[in-house]
Amino acid sequence: MTEHTHARRQRRPIAVFDNYADAERAVDRLSDLGFPVERVAIIGHDLQVVEQVTGRLNYGGTALKGATSGALIGWIFGLFNLIDPLVASAVLAFYGLVIGAVIGAVLGVVMHALQRGRRDFDAVTMTVPSRFEVVVDDDVADEAARLLSDAPAIQTQ
Repeated sequence: MTEHTHARRQRRPIAVFDNYADAERAVDRLSDLGFPVERVAIIGHDLQVVEQVTGRLNYGGTALKGATSGALIGWIFGLFNLIDPLVASAVLAFYGLVIGAVIGAVLGVVMHALQRGRRDFDAVTMTVPSRFEVVVDDDVADEAARLLSDAPAIQTQ
C-alpha cells in the first residue's frame, strides 16, 4: 500500500440515499464521467440487525440441513486425495459425501434435541443500514458534487 492509502483522509459527504442501489448508481455516474472513484466511499449508517425467519424447524429439517453441510464437508475432504489415481479420488469423494451426510444429519438432530424447543425456527441474519452516504476526499468533493448535481434522479446533500 502507498503512504497515501495509510493516511487518514478528510472526507465530506456529497449525497445521502435511502438504499444502496441509488448510492451505487451515484458512484457509477461519477466513474462514467471520469471522476477518480478511488477517492469515493459508500458508508452505511444506523445499522440494524434483522433476523428474517424463514420457517419452522423440526427433526426432519435439521437432519436435512445437517446432512447437506456434512455432505459438502465430507466431499471436500474426499477431494483432497486428487493426487492419487482419479478413480480412487472419485470413490473417496463419494464416500466422504455419504459419510459426511450421515454424520451431519445425526449431529443436526442431536443439536436440535438439545435445544428442547427453545429455537424451533430457522432464520437468516443480516445487517441493514437505514441510509447510505457517498463521501469523497475533501479536496475533490466540490467537483464530485457538481458532477452529481447534473445527474437526473440523484439527490445530493
